Amino acid sequence: MNRNLLTRIKSKFSNFVLPIAGVALLQPALTFCAAAPPAAPPVTPADIQIANSQALRTKAEQLFELGNRARAAQGISPLQWDPALAAAALYHCARVAAEGPLSHQYAGEPELSERAGQAGAHFSLIEENIAEGYAPAQIHQMWMNSQGHRENLLNPEVDRVGIAVVARGSTLYAVADFGHAVAVLTPEQVESKVAGLVQATGVAARLNSTGARIACAQDNGLPVSLDNRHPGFIMRWQDAELGHLPSALLDRIATGKYHEATVASCPSQNAETTFTVYRVAVLLLRTESAPTRTLLSQK
Repeated sequence: MNRNLLTRIKSKFSNFVLPIAGVALLQPALTFCAAAPPAAPPVTPADIQIANSQALRTKAEQLFELGNRARAAQGISPLQWDPALAAAALYHCARVAAEGPLSHQYAGEPELSERAGQAGAHFSLIEENIAEGYAPAQIHQMWMNSQGHRENLLNPEVDRVGIAVVARGSTLYAVADFGHAVAVLTPEQVESKVAGLVQATGVAARLNSTGARIACAQDNGLPVSLDNRHPGFIMRWQDAELGHLPSALLDRIATGKYHEATVASCPSQNAETTFTVYRVAVLLLRTESAPTRTLLSQK
């Protein structure tokens, strides 16, 4: 293994179904792989050149440009610079240069997703590359020659990156944090977005229901009455992406029994807080002649 590279790290949200009927919970799937190169000698802060050097910022920009050239050569869309990810990368890069050997997490330091979240990044997927070398082109080539690092850099699922470069003597330390950005939405914006998806199925969608928001925040149960209407089915779920409705909800709508729904958003539950996740509930309103009531949650 090249001692100047550290095996990549990747963290993302992925859906899996709990062994409880009708429930799915979003959880982060983390993979940690760490190399164990020889320990570096103790380093004092005075040995390290960090943030405000224009030369070092230029080297980070060079890595950014080289990465996007490599993506373009593969027909992959370019990455956008993310200041929050860059801040998280710089925080860690300074520790890499000071503490060594290369690691994705040092004693007392937050792990990658928490570090990025604390810096203000909003994401559903985050990855990290680390290396030491003597020039940006050399570091980029090392990443391209390492399968794991190359996969991170060329991953079509990531659309943001923040890169930091720190110098210790003539050695450069580089950290690149890649992420898939998630839009930051208010509860009203979440409800409006999901309501549009519901309306696209032919079901009219109601908004601004206090009762529906209360039901959204509950783990289970279906209101007997909601705004003088009677819900017959409720679907709760959590996700970072709001581009589609859960299949179980679509199946219920496809029965043709429901023509109106109420949409609500509430704070996410039981989810890694450093990931941006939205919790939604859709209550399908039944006619008075159809007393059946069904509960379904997907967290």
